[in-house]
Amino acid sequence: MVVVIQRVKKANCIVNDKIISEIDKGIVLLIGFSKDDEIYKCEKIAKKILNLRIFEDENKKMNKNICAVEGSILAISQFTLTADINNGNRPSFDSCMEPNKAKVLYDYFVNYLKCQNIIVKTGIFGAYMQINISNDGPVTFVLNS
Repeated sequence: MVVVIQRVKKANCIVNDKIISEIDKGIVLLIGFSKDDEIYKCEKIAKKILNLRIFEDENKKMNKNICAVEGSILAISQFTLTADINNGNRPSFDSCMEPNKAKVLYDYFVNYLKCQNIIVKTGIFGAYMQINISNDGPVTFVLNS
C-alpha cells in the first residue's frame, strides 16, 4: 500500500466536468494497493495518517494532526502508485492489486477513517478524475506499507 499525503488549503475532485467532492483545510490522500496488501495494512496506515503532526501550531512548528485542526480528508484511489517504473520506459502494473480486490481495501480504508470522527470525501474508484490541489507548504509525504 502506498499513500501520498499532501497538506492542502483546499482541493476538489472532478468527474465528467462536475465537482463531485471538495474540501478546505486538510489533506489529500492518493492511495494505491499492491497485490500483497491486506486489511491490517489499511488500519496501520490510517492510524499513522490520523496521528501525523503535519499542521503548524502557534509557534509555526508541525505539532498538530488532522483532528486537532479540524481538517478534512479527500481520499483518491490511484493504482499507478504501485506500478514498477524501474525497468524500461513504460510502467509495469503487474504489482498492482486487481481492481475488484483493491476496491474492497479502498472502501475499508475510507470507512475506517470516517469512523474516527473526521470528514472524509472521496473520488470515484476506477473513474477518470481531475484532482485540483492547493498544496499548503508544500507539505507532501509518502507512506509505504
